[in-house]
Formats: sequence, structure tokens, C-alpha cells
Amino acid sequence: MIKQLVLLVFIMGMFSSCASRKFKDIQYLEKEDSTNNLSLNIFQPRDKDAHQLPVVIFVHGGYWTEGNKDIYGFLGRNFAKNDVVTVIPSYTLSPKANYDTMASEIASALQWTLNNIENYKGDPDQIYLMGHSAGGHLIALISTNPKYIDDTSVIKGVILNDAAGLDMYSYLKENPPTTQYNYKTTWTTNPEQWKNASPLYFVDENSPPFMMYVGEKTYPSIKKQNADFVDKLHQFQPNVKPIILNKKHVPMMSQYFFPWTNRYDEILEFIEETNN
Repeated sequence: MIKQLVLLVFIMGMFSSCASRKFKDIQYLEKEDSTNNLSLNIFQPRDKDAHQLPVVIFVHGGYWTEGNKDIYGFLGRNFAKNDVVTVIPSYTLSPKANYDTMASEIASALQWTLNNIENYKGDPDQIYLMGHSAGGHLIALISTNPKYIDDTSVIKGVILNDAAGLDMYSYLKENPPTTQYNYKTTWTTNPEQWKNASPLYFVDENSPPFMMYVGEKTYPSIKKQNADFVDKLHQFQPNVKPIILNKKHVPMMSQYFFPWTNRYDEILEFIEETNN
């Protein structure tokens, strides 16, 4: 049974690859330590006539301390099959970086995309951010906290998938950071930094449109913080309604492996609606 599943995965990957083209490890930010330059992967449709397509920048999760952009090729290939260019950046993980450095790096990946995506069939006026777990936190943070982006109107929409860390201030007041998951490094021990790290406190009328997925079986802290975030969003975006799925935290991302999931149709609908 396992061998059959592996074969199915391989075959699906081959078919998906036929519909897309991958550009691997494109450097978007040179670090002082030249061995730690940051890069991104781009997936585009193979259709030679395709151009000016919507763009999704996807940021992976992993407790801010693990994860790898190269795992998520399935997402890029499936979006490319739907005529969406996908950009998947790396970022420096804790303990080599804290949340602020990570967010600044993702903002740099966004700026690189704005400047270069036309060369990969993408439209710089149709850029969407998508993130799972810690990646959801980082894209929500740069989309709301004005420290990271001067003009958030360059972000056409934000897609949160079981986002963590939307209110780290409240969470860490009740659960002070320890060395577990490098939280002392990621968040510091300064409550003011916890608030600066929390997208909840920066939502306003200038925030881009949000689309949200939340797992019914996810971690209680994620469910609570997403609910509080929606309440704040409703002051400015009253029509936001999270899509609640009967899944745990990790399957909220692995479901995108299958090209026939309704998730792609929902995201394409969101892209169409926010482009009107």
C-alpha cells in the first residue's frame, strides 16, 4: 500500500511538473554572512502566451525555528496549473534570527517580487501573500505593522492558513517564553516587543483584504487568536468569514498537495473578487 502511494505521489508530481516551470534558489537578499544568502523558488505556467498573471507569495511555517521552502513545490505546481505564479521564499530561522528579522526578510522578498515578477509572467499589481502557521504570522505582521512596508496597498490580499502568533502579546503574558522552540530568542523577554510582534494590534483601515482558514482540531491558542483577529478585522472588513475545516494543524497545509481540493477554487475566487 505504501509503495502504491509513493508511486501515485511520483506520478502526480510528474504531471504537475509538465504544467509548470520552476526557477530554483533565486537570491533575493544578500546577507552579511555570504553563506546565508536568502533565496526563493518561483513556479509559473508553461503556457508561453501567459503573462500578467496573479502572484501568490507563500511563506512556510514551523514554529519560527524549522521548515524549508523546497518542501512546498506541490503548492507552486498546483497554483501554476491554475495560472497563478507562485513565489516561495526562505527566511532565517530562530535561533539565528528573531521575529523582527524574519518579518523584515519576508518584506524584502515582497519587494524583490514587486521589482522582478514581470520577468516570470507575473503581475506586480496582483500580489497576494499566503502563509501557514508561523508563516501566517509573518505575512499578517508585514501586512499590518507599518514598520515593514511603507505602502500596504501593494498587497492585493492576504490568505492566512491556520495562522499562529496573531496575538503573541496576550499569549506570552500567560505563557512567558522559554528556551523551548527558541521562544526567548524569537520573541525576546520584552513585553513591548511581544506587542510589536502581534498583527492584532496593527489592523486598521489600511490593512489589505484578508481571507482566513482555521482548523477545527487545531491548537486552542491558534483558534482563540484567529477568533480575536477576526473580531478586530470586522471593524474594518465586516464581511470576512473564516473557513473552518475539520482538520488538525499540519493537515491544514498538507491538504494543498491535492490539485482537486476546493482550497484552490476558494483562493482563486478571492483573487477574482479582490481584483474587481
